[in-house]
Amino acid sequence: MTTRTRPAPLAFAAPLIIAVLVIVGAYTLHAHWGAFLQWCLSLQIALHRYLVLYLLQLNNHQYTGGLWLLTGAFIYGVLHAIGPGHGKFIATTYLSTNRETLKATRLIPFFGSLMQGVSAILFVFILAVGFNLAAGDLSQSRWYVEKISAVLIGSFGLWLVLRAVKESLPALRPAPRFTAFRPHQHDASCGCGHHGVGHAQTQAGDWKTRLGIILAIGARPCSGAIMILLFSNALGIVTWGIAAVMAMSLGTGLSIMGMSLAVRYARQAALRYADNRPPRQLQWLLLALRVAGGLALMLFALILFLTVIPVSANGDYIAAGC
Repeated sequence: MTTRTRPAPLAFAAPLIIAVLVIVGAYTLHAHWGAFLQWCLSLQIALHRYLVLYLLQLNNHQYTGGLWLLTGAFIYGVLHAIGPGHGKFIATTYLSTNRETLKATRLIPFFGSLMQGVSAILFVFILAVGFNLAAGDLSQSRWYVEKISAVLIGSFGLWLVLRAVKESLPALRPAPRFTAFRPHQHDASCGCGHHGVGHAQTQAGDWKTRLGIILAIGARPCSGAIMILLFSNALGIVTWGIAAVMAMSLGTGLSIMGMSLAVRYARQAALRYADNRPPRQLQWLLLALRVAGGLALMLFALILFLTVIPVSANGDYIAAGC
């Protein structure tokens, strides 16, 4: 006689507690969203002013300002991860709806943040230094870059949706009723049920998907980093500006990495909780999650495209945000 062990009460209570905390946090953030955005903007402007002050100290040969510049830039990058931003949304949306390895979960947001700093450096050196554009022309160039990056993010979201449907639908086809008189060959489209949930849960993203996430994050340069680079270039200390921008990116990358790890662990816990569902239902659930992630990126890209800050003749690097 076999005895069936009852699951611990914590196994049922933990997902419920997490869900309640998420709902309460989301409601609180929604209720104070306007004040939160205003606080983020005011804090960003204050930090920009401090960074400009440290650059002026360096220009006056006060080299202790260099240490404060790098420290302040790193802290700015860490705090920047708290506020709204496209990099956090792209990374967390992808990792919450697609299975990834622990190493990729760490490296994707990290390299995406570094890529964002590199794109800001390229933006300034190609347009401001190489073509010697004025502030109004730089603002127009920033407008085009943000529009193009929104289109790229939306295209990547569409590609995720098509990829999810292409990979999942063959396993969801009904199995053939009669397969006698011939040997059965197992493949991804045989519909026999042996390549469904387990295969979908163990198959992580390929290098193309990971590279796409990194490029989607880094395609839109941080306008705060652009402002620091332009000011340091005007002072003739562009090396310090580059170092500050990469310190920003490092702080942002480390913060988003922590968020991504939390999202990955939450996704694993949710899948373990859903393991008691029938395999076919779980297959549809996994497909729905992947499609929802791609659609969320497409919707986010549309919002980015429609809300790009207009061109300003005097430049708009502080007001534009990151």
